[in-house]
Formats: sequence, structure tokens, C-alpha cells
Amino acid sequence: MRVLITGGAGFIGSNLVHAALADPAIKEVAVIDDLSTGVRGNLDGTDVEFVGGSVLDSQALDAAMAGREAVVHLAALPSVPRSLRDPVASHHANASGTLAVLEAARRHGVGHVVVASSSSVYGMNPALPKEELTWTRPMSPYAASKLAGESYALAYQTAFQLPTLAFRFFNVFGPRQRHDHAYAAVIPRFVHAALRDEPVLLHGDGTQSRDFTYVETVCAVILDAVRRGVHHPHAVNLAFGTRASLLEVLAELEEVLGRPVAREYGPPRPGDVPHSMADNRVLRDLFPDVTPVARRDGLRATVEWMIGRAGLRSDAAT
Repeated sequence: MRVLITGGAGFIGSNLVHAALADPAIKEVAVIDDLSTGVRGNLDGTDVEFVGGSVLDSQALDAAMAGREAVVHLAALPSVPRSLRDPVASHHANASGTLAVLEAARRHGVGHVVVASSSSVYGMNPALPKEELTWTRPMSPYAASKLAGESYALAYQTAFQLPTLAFRFFNVFGPRQRHDHAYAAVIPRFVHAALRDEPVLLHGDGTQSRDFTYVETVCAVILDAVRRGVHHPHAVNLAFGTRASLLEVLAELEEVLGRPVAREYGPPRPGDVPHSMADNRVLRDLFPDVTPVARRDGLRATVEWMIGRAGLRSDAAT
């Protein structure tokens, strides 16, 4: 099978590339990435066809799409705070970008498209766990752009009979996730600060909770979907209902490190939802053979990776 991964130099994308190349069912992997958030070095040591460019560049996208049998669309401009500063950029990258990928897949006769959406689409809906068919109410331009993208993916099933699968990701973490930019996710920021003996910054009181999912688990689900051509008429949560507060994550990180981690507290961030947790019944039905990596094991692997890559305290992980 010949697969295209958009955003393949990014955090999830590069992990997926490495996993796909180790999968006997995947014959060839191509990547398109403009490196706006991804890192070319994430693909070092891989045999992939790399197209440097945005999915909004039709020539680059056509070059990457030609001859592919399946597409995993991960290219996006992430981050709620970033979208508050530049809503139009988030819309172009996430909504228009997804539409461009779907159109290119249709032009090239691609048989299956997996699209990454986000749990942020639930927004102001307070229900826990989050069920896919419950109402959505985005609280940020980022969330709205991801809802638009998944809506396009689902519409293409009925309008053009293109098999698609829209996954709602829930706080994915793991190796290759960047800590070194203004919009970094919480776990890489926590880990990097802790390894440098610096206090971690909590926005709010730390009781806000998320359904953290280790990136290896996410890749296993996506590859299973690609191999079997799984499609579904509704968006599907990609998380396993393992909600934890930020304070609980810090406690687990302290256990991994074998020492306490200092904290600082700042004001809550606009657009952030207080709690998130996936209803995973549909996911379990569609992917019964995938066993999620435990959060603590994922934290340990993330710490070990960051120690190896950043040259931080080699005695930090016990």
C-alpha cells in the first residue's frame, strides 16, 4: 500500500511515518510538509518521498498525492492560543487545507482518507464523557476550524462516495513533541522544565483535566484504519477515557523522575475547556485489537526521549 502523510514531519506525523515504515502492509510512504511546525530532522533515517510545501499549494499537493492509495491528513496549524491571535491563519490551514486534501484525493482517485480533528470541537458542552453524537460548541477559532475540516471529510462520503474517517484527537503526547515554542502542549513543557529543575507553569489551579493519549497508541489506531480501509459516517473519538488532571499528571511525572517538581500558577488561558474525556465505545468497536499504552509508561518514554535528545539530566529518569 502506498500512503501519503500530510504534516509528516510534525509530532504525530513523524511518529506515524516511523511506525508505517515498520509495517509490512505499507509499501511506500510519502510526506508533504511545509515545516511551519514540523522538523525535517524528525524524518532522519527514513526512506520517504518528501515534498516540501503546504497542502494549500496545489502543485506540491498534486505531486505528493499522485499514485497514493490512502492519505492520512495531519497537516494543521495547532493551538488554541495561536488561533486567538490569528484566526484567519488557522482557518486557512485547518479548514481550507482539509478541503484541498480531499479535493486532491478525489482528483487522483485515492481510495481512503483519514482526517485528524480535535476534541476541542466539543467546547462548551459540559457532558463527560464526550460522545461523538452529542452537540458541539467550539470555544476558539482553532476548534471551529477543526470542526469545519471534519465536516468536509464526512460530507465527501455522501457527496462523492469517498471513504473517509475523521478522528477527534484528545491531547496526544510523546516523543518528538516540541516544547520550545510559544504554543507547546502541556506535557512536553512539563517534562522539559522538570528536567531542567525549573518550575512548571500551570494555567489555572491545575484541576483542569484531559484525556491524554500516548502517540504510539494513536499511530497504532491510524495504521489499523489504513490497512483495513476503515470509514465511518460520524467523527470518532481517538482516546480511551483515561482522564487525568494536570496535578495528577505532575504527580505521575514526579514518580517517574523520583523527585518533586516545583510549580508556578498563572491565570487560565482564554478558549481552554476545563475538562475533557472521551467516550471510547465507537473506537473500541472499530479497533478491538488496539491496546492503549498506559499514561505512566508513555510519560517514562517521553522523559527518556527528551533526555536523549536535549542532553538534559541523564540521572532524571529512574
